[in-house]
Amino acid sequence: MESPAAPLLRIGANLRWGTRRLWSGAASPRGSFVLRVRLASPVPELAPPSWPPRRDAGLPLLDVLRVLERAARDDQVACVLLRLEGSPGGWSRALTLHRAVAALRAAGKPVIAWSESYDTNDYVVAAAASHVLIAEAGGVGWTGLRLEGLFLRELLEKWGVAPDVVRVGAFKSAAEMFTREGYSPEHRAQLDAIAEEAWQALCGAIAAARGLGAETVSALADEGPFTSEAACEVGLIDGTAYPDEIEDRVRAWVPELANQDPLPLLDSVAYAWRHALPGPVPLGKALPRIAYQIAQGTVSRGRGNRGIHSETLLRTLRVLEEDEAVRAVVLRIDSGGGEVVASDLLWRGVARLAAEKPVVACFGDTAASGAYYLAAAAGTIVAEAGTLTGSIGVVGGKVDLSGLLGRLGIAVDQVERGQRAGLATATRGFTAQEREIVRAGMESAYDRFLARVAEGRGMPREAVHAVAQGRVWSGSAAIQQGLVDSLGGPLEALALARHAAGLSGEERVALEVHPRASAFGGLRELLRAAG
Repeated sequence: MESPAAPLLRIGANLRWGTRRLWSGAASPRGSFVLRVRLASPVPELAPPSWPPRRDAGLPLLDVLRVLERAARDDQVACVLLRLEGSPGGWSRALTLHRAVAALRAAGKPVIAWSESYDTNDYVVAAAASHVLIAEAGGVGWTGLRLEGLFLRELLEKWGVAPDVVRVGAFKSAAEMFTREGYSPEHRAQLDAIAEEAWQALCGAIAAARGLGAETVSALADEGPFTSEAACEVGLIDGTAYPDEIEDRVRAWVPELANQDPLPLLDSVAYAWRHALPGPVPLGKALPRIAYQIAQGTVSRGRGNRGIHSETLLRTLRVLEEDEAVRAVVLRIDSGGGEVVASDLLWRGVARLAAEKPVVACFGDTAASGAYYLAAAAGTIVAEAGTLTGSIGVVGGKVDLSGLLGRLGIAVDQVERGQRAGLATATRGFTAQEREIVRAGMESAYDRFLARVAEGRGMPREAVHAVAQGRVWSGSAAIQQGLVDSLGGPLEALALARHAAGLSGEERVALEVHPRASAFGGLRELLRAAG
């Protein structure tokens, strides 16, 4: 049953839409124009809306993707000027943006990418453009892919610190930096597989966009980094330009703008507010809604605004579960995991939600350990080829500081009741009995983890165990192992959610992004600056 306040909320939504429309309309050129899109470094998953709007504000990932998708169908957009400010994020985000730029180019829109210099990930995005430019003094850092870790065992030993770690799963490597001087054979094997699959995806994307063979692109990494001249010679870029020369390049490459002076430009922020956001909503009834819930950071218990806090996210999941107008939910996850209890609480929340309406989990750069745990309850899971996925296992322990305390001349004494009262203390390590108790608890948590994944993915427990044991997979490998359903990013996840909810491609749908931020964050910034 609809709330009595719902019509008032729709009136408020229409007022907000009208205000944004007026502001963006005042900034919009008449006739054909160049759409200028700035990609921040990194491109954020969630950015607070700013009022009054700032023209130099970067858009969050979903808005960038929606702007590019809308521009591909907009006859007024004669060209897209892509300004890259550095790495957009990890491999997953780079591949998502590459695909969006490639789709825009395939729709017949010229795309000009420019940056002062490129590294691996932002070059992957730029390579999808029709014309790739760079500052004359810049370079292309196409040098390969590297995964490295720091190991603190020797340092800790020098200070008398002894990590006391228990893990369940041969590949569960989270504590190796404290207990080893290099990668374990198991961890090296999984990293090697992930690096190879990600490298093939990156090289393949660049090769297809630049008209080069994948083997050629891979071999070029052994010759990098490249100066702007060298990068042009080998076909990685198309030329150099200073910022003040870019408009002349646009006129030369886009015939319909050849005689335009000044060049009609529109920033992506204004374009998003005018074209990529839903229009006015009917006052008589609510539009069907799809919720896009961002879950980013470490999984932990309690409440909070940074990271994935179980109580905070569960509250939102319950609201979405009970709201009949919300027809489907996309759960955008970028997290390496966290606490076991918090992950299980959130698994329950996602499972309850998925029992009422379609839930599509969409993985970012990482969805591992506790993050994969809670995602396993979703009806469908999508990931990019380079997404670090899985790590179904458990690790824990404590740090024994007794050696350090002794070196510092600090004595420890205690009064206890109960043989295991000191189990969690950092002034000594585990006793043999305590270590077995800790291991038993972790094995119980691991068994529960296997059961959650088996239930959510429709797999036998033994099959889950075979691909678990703490092992991390790339997104593409995770599909083969049954842990992921398909490759894709936010736009593909939204399309799957729409289809699962029985909404046609032509039907108007309101997209709401969570967590919601204050609409007056920019005004507060101005007031603080004035003060």
